[in-house]
Amino acid sequence: MTDPLKALKAELLGVALEAAHRAGAFLRDGRPDDLGVAATKSSAVDVVTEMDIASEKLITDFLAERRPDDGVLGEEGASLAGSSGVQWVVDPIDGTVNYLYGRPDWCVSIAARKDGETLVGVVHAPVRGETYRAVLGEGAFVGDRPARVRPAPPFGQALVGTGFGYLTERRVRQAEVTRHLVPKVRDIRRGGSAAIDLCDVALGRLDAYYERGLNPWDFAAGDLVAREAGALTGGRPGEPLSGELAIAAPPGLFEPLQGLLEDLGAWHD
Repeated sequence: MTDPLKALKAELLGVALEAAHRAGAFLRDGRPDDLGVAATKSSAVDVVTEMDIASEKLITDFLAERRPDDGVLGEEGASLAGSSGVQWVVDPIDGTVNYLYGRPDWCVSIAARKDGETLVGVVHAPVRGETYRAVLGEGAFVGDRPARVRPAPPFGQALVGTGFGYLTERRVRQAEVTRHLVPKVRDIRRGGSAAIDLCDVALGRLDAYYERGLNPWDFAAGDLVAREAGALTGGRPGEPLSGELAIAAPPGLFEPLQGLLEDLGAWHD
């Protein structure tokens, strides 16, 4: 007898993969040489390009065609309640500034949630030539290869990824937290895409990652990939990963990193 939930997850994964690859090809092959900023959001450095908007429309049109009863939450304004209980969380370009400058670390991030729980996550990074995917309870993969976190190193040997917000006050506070963290770890990396950073934890390319100020579309897919690869994810002690604070690391590194970030006040501006 077919398990309805397993069948649903398989269907959602197929839809997410196709939508992400369609958008990724459009963004990679259609990027104008004179690409410019179409709008700003929270500040003058928080940019939207015409390609963000076009990519989100491509994805949401495809989802409406394949799963018309589902809800959608998109970074560039897509918002639909739906009636099926399934909600798609879409970032049409995570790493927009990287994309604007022609840097490789940008991606399309698509997650599917049902009743508040993420069932499927797909992060497609076209310039990297990689697609990261996860299904709840079924593991994480890059292409067809299983993804697995690196075993926790001693804290002082950890390579830690992070990111910075767009509001000046927040960036100043985040820089202060980083100043205290740098002497305690191997080094810090700042890639510019939260979704890719979370997937890099899943693949052992980073030992850990943390950031304040993310939105659901930034982390929904990458969080599932990291967890299914064996990472712990969360926010402040006892709290889930959220916009207040996002942390991902293997067991044994997650706990001391979370404790230090709590002591440093990484969860507030």
